[in-house]
Amino acid sequence: MVLKAFFPTCCTLADSGLLVGRWIPEQSSAVVLAVVHFPFIPIQVKELLAQVQQASRVGLAVLGTWCHHQQEPEESLGHFLEGLGAIFSHEPWLQLCRERGRKFWSCKATHQQGPGVPGVPSKDRVMLIFYDQRKVLLSHLHPPTVLPDCQFGEVTASTEGLAAIFDTVSRSEVLFCKDQFDEGPVRLSHWQSEGVEASILVELAKQASGPVCLLVAYLLSLVSAASACRLWKLWPLPFIASKLSTCEQLRHRFEHLTLVFSTQKAQSPAQLMRKANMLVSMLLDVALGLTLLSWLHSSNRIGHLADALIPMADHVAEELQHLLQWLMGAPAGLKMNRALDQVLGRFFLYHIHLWISYIHLMSPFIERILWHVGLSACLGLTVALSILSDILALLTFHIYCFYVYGARLYCLKICGLSSLWRLFRGKKWNVLRQRVDSCSYDLDQLFIGTLLFTILVFLLPTTALYYLVFTLLRLLVVTVQGLIHLLVDLINSLPLYSLGLRLCRPYRLAAGVKFRVLEHEAGRPLRLMMQINPLPYSRVVHTYRMASCGCHPKHSWGSLCRKLFFGELIYPWKQRGDKQD
Repeated sequence: MVLKAFFPTCCTLADSGLLVGRWIPEQSSAVVLAVVHFPFIPIQVKELLAQVQQASRVGLAVLGTWCHHQQEPEESLGHFLEGLGAIFSHEPWLQLCRERGRKFWSCKATHQQGPGVPGVPSKDRVMLIFYDQRKVLLSHLHPPTVLPDCQFGEVTASTEGLAAIFDTVSRSEVLFCKDQFDEGPVRLSHWQSEGVEASILVELAKQASGPVCLLVAYLLSLVSAASACRLWKLWPLPFIASKLSTCEQLRHRFEHLTLVFSTQKAQSPAQLMRKANMLVSMLLDVALGLTLLSWLHSSNRIGHLADALIPMADHVAEELQHLLQWLMGAPAGLKMNRALDQVLGRFFLYHIHLWISYIHLMSPFIERILWHVGLSACLGLTVALSILSDILALLTFHIYCFYVYGARLYCLKICGLSSLWRLFRGKKWNVLRQRVDSCSYDLDQLFIGTLLFTILVFLLPTTALYYLVFTLLRLLVVTVQGLIHLLVDLINSLPLYSLGLRLCRPYRLAAGVKFRVLEHEAGRPLRLMMQINPLPYSRVVHTYRMASCGCHPKHSWGSLCRKLFFGELIYPWKQRGDKQD
């Protein structure tokens, strides 16, 4: 039988002593966590293990002995090491020894009650696996869907059997808090951090996080109580708030602040990572917003932007008027219905005139509005971008009206033509059963249907042309808004902390491990080095990506083209939970 002994690399130069760790019988594995040095009192070692076991809920025990012949004479420890198995009874009893002047190790595992003759000790072969205790302690194991390819001289292991190894090391952190230079009754060797003195700023931040979280949570509760006032539920305030991107973004950030500054401690590494991602996302958002704010208020850029907005609006209105005058003539040599063309053209020209009057009426307040919009960037770049999207929607409201008028008129004619086409075939639409049934029509109905069908067919090109032009303009505006929403969604949902952790400390996010053969000689135990495979960047984004209130396509390309062809109103980017109009 082959036993696997996981030995920390930080203990390879430790003095001789006892191997303390956990035995995993399901995998025939022994995880060595620390080495207890000589001299020691057995009862004190047992008391220490009981205290650590009670705090960590890990079944720790003395697994065997460790002998470093380069530091201790072999003769002085031989009989003493043999007698320790009777004091600390454990099955199997490991005996690891580093030979003097050689790079090879001797590893044995003995059973006092052997499977053969009772009372005669039996020996098993031991496979020695080295691991970095610090990396295994700080890493979070992610079971991969596809294991990485094996390289030359390396063997890749599944994470299912290694989950117990990682869990044992991570839950035994209380053992590593015992200082290896402590002059207490029991002296240990294990991975030792640099201590509190090396991270004084981190310790101060931990001490200050409690009062800060309480203060921010209290302020957030006041804001939540104010937002629950009945005044905000009066119509049409809820309807307007559901349509504005700014309100959705503020509500989204409020949820993030509530979760990040919650006084409840994270119950799992996934929750802790989620909080860290939210905090870094908000800090980056505010930093980008302050950068934008400083850029806007330097060199009076807001004043220059306000002065250029009115001429830009006049230019857009002038181009729309030229477009409508072109449509009212003979666009691209097409033969249009003169009466319907003139009616539609004058109707849309009147809307442009109203829009120009509205813009000039708001011109004295534009600079102040832009100043407040720029000031809102201190809340974050996403808030400023959401306000920009809402302002763009208000400034292009006339284009939206043109699209709605053209789409409704075109959809009405398409529905009329489809109904009259069923009339010619002796069919009708059954509203109750939601299907097409056979029907017999008299001569008068067929005559009126033919007359209406002819009128709609000859008026369809004129309506379709106006619908096509205004649909393209509407899609242009929606594309710009979609790009803004995608940028907001990227800032809200991208796990920046996880990506930074993957870049700087890849072992923290582990996708598995690989074993590299160190040395192998006939008659000697096999020595392997366990190395951590970092999680790929794509899986980091997929695993830790945060939910966002941003836009997302509601239709596939097929359904979108079908809606465009039949003249149905489309909203390619809508907030989650909104109903289709």
